[in-house]
Amino acid sequence: MINVTIYTRPDCHLCEQALKDLESLESQIPHKLTIIDIDGDNDLERAYGLEIPVVETGPYRLKAPFDLTELRITLGAAQDRAQQLEFLNDPYRGKPDQSRITWNKADSFSYWFGKHYMAILNLIVIFYLGLSFLAPVLLKFGIVGPSNLLYRGYGMVCHQLAYRSFFLFGEQSVYPRAAADVNGLDTYSQVTGLGEGSNVEDILAARSYTGNDIVGYKIALCQRDVAIYASILLFGLLFSLTGRRIPALPWYLWVLIGMVPIALDGLSQLLSQPPFSLWDFRESTPYFRVITGLLFGFTTAWFGYPLVEASMADARRIMAAKQRRVRGDRGKVS
Repeated sequence: MINVTIYTRPDCHLCEQALKDLESLESQIPHKLTIIDIDGDNDLERAYGLEIPVVETGPYRLKAPFDLTELRITLGAAQDRAQQLEFLNDPYRGKPDQSRITWNKADSFSYWFGKHYMAILNLIVIFYLGLSFLAPVLLKFGIVGPSNLLYRGYGMVCHQLAYRSFFLFGEQSVYPRAAADVNGLDTYSQVTGLGEGSNVEDILAARSYTGNDIVGYKIALCQRDVAIYASILLFGLLFSLTGRRIPALPWYLWVLIGMVPIALDGLSQLLSQPPFSLWDFRESTPYFRVITGLLFGFTTAWFGYPLVEASMADARRIMAAKQRRVRGDRGKVS
């Protein structure tokens, strides 16, 4: 059935005739009719006032004067278009051996995953971020072996430098380098007695240092990574709670807000230190690392998750169409 809209006004002989013609075509071309009176609507009067009646159906518009034959042709074209769109949107229509279409476990999983993928992604981020916090908790309670396994595992994807990491259960949550010039905080060197240089020995020492009961115990991901994954999780939860209806962030805003700040902060620090030393030595602060990490993680999820949803929505429609076809075929067999 197609949708038909007719724009009319009172005391219009042509409008009355068009309504009678539409009624006579109902049995040949089923349609749902909407009648709109343009009187009192300035926009509609300007658009249609000299052409009433006007019939719209799909992309087709028929303006007065027209007769029954022209109306039949227009509605027929709209009906054919609707049928063709239905044909094209059904991936299983017109294919051979339709009676052999089956619904298997892989189909069930694909359909289920397409509906629940955001819950799975959020759980993965929670698990990944949570285990990095579990490492210092285990160390605090003397469970050294599993804690070291977590540190080694996360060490494959994160530098874990102590002066760029958070600590739990200590006097401070961060212990920055003296070069970061953060007022009110003891520095990494002051509390550990270790060097803050950029030579291999100092870097390896900062990487392997996990803390103690006074300083606290290091989270297995650095400050920036914690902020990135926490903000990805935040957007993932918001996206889920809003029914996955948030549109994707434009790519240029993702670059401008998400990527540029983190690149400027990270590269300006990296290139100022050996072996590059292109300008005066610079050490970023925990605040900059957290802010740039939050911006990057949140905008990356904002850019990516809606695009994933668009793909998943297509997959859900395809699987739903297949499920309906399987059920229909079973009904025919029975």
